[in-house]
Amino acid sequence: MVSQKAEVDSSVEIGPHAIVEEHVKIGAGTRIGANAYVTGHTEIGRENQIHMGAVIGHEPQDLKFDRTCRSYLKIGDRNVFREYCTVHRGTEPESATVIGNDCYLMVGAHVGHNCAIGNHVIIVNCAMLGGHVHVGDSALISGGAVIHQFTRMGRLAMLSGNGRVSKDIPPFTLAAERNEVHALNLVGLRRAKVSREAITELKKLFNLFYLSGINGTQAMQEASREGAFRSAEAREFIEFVRHSPNGICPPSRA
Repeated sequence: MVSQKAEVDSSVEIGPHAIVEEHVKIGAGTRIGANAYVTGHTEIGRENQIHMGAVIGHEPQDLKFDRTCRSYLKIGDRNVFREYCTVHRGTEPESATVIGNDCYLMVGAHVGHNCAIGNHVIIVNCAMLGGHVHVGDSALISGGAVIHQFTRMGRLAMLSGNGRVSKDIPPFTLAAERNEVHALNLVGLRRAKVSREAITELKKLFNLFYLSGINGTQAMQEASREGAFRSAEAREFIEFVRHSPNGICPPSRA
């Protein structure tokens, strides 16, 4: 069933028993599979794939949510939402959940209200993101992982399977278990064609914050010395840590 009030491009393909409600806007080339449910003030860009049984734009799982308020889900282009994944719209009036371009959400993945997901993000089967989670570009969240509400995950970071975090994951790192950072994401950095010079600086930063034995304040003082780190990636790491509202995940206890 497609509401006559929905704004759906003529090229959109909609499978049997799918529901598209009145406030939805869908861009060209998007495909919606059987039994999918697209609702709320949801804006979907071009060439997205919404597979069978996915629920896109439904009410947030928040006891404070007022059904009379208007909130949004905004989705970019060329994203894939596999079977039975759920993405909820914002909870506060006029707020939004935002997903960028070229993301891949696998079976049963959940993105809670007011999350901000960058570009080229992969969220593997049954991973769950609480409300207000921010995920940087090209991050990878492995199967069964759980990210607590208001947590931040930096660019090109990775969270391992069944990992669970309530502290921020710095960019370019590998997190696992319960709030533990284990290493730099060297494979991801090389695949992203990050320069050798930048990777060398990131290794120095990782050693400074995670292996040197000094505390976070001292590490930040060392990292902030003029001329100590010059690459854009190193500066990105430093600024992420500097402005982390939750504190960053500590080093692995192993």
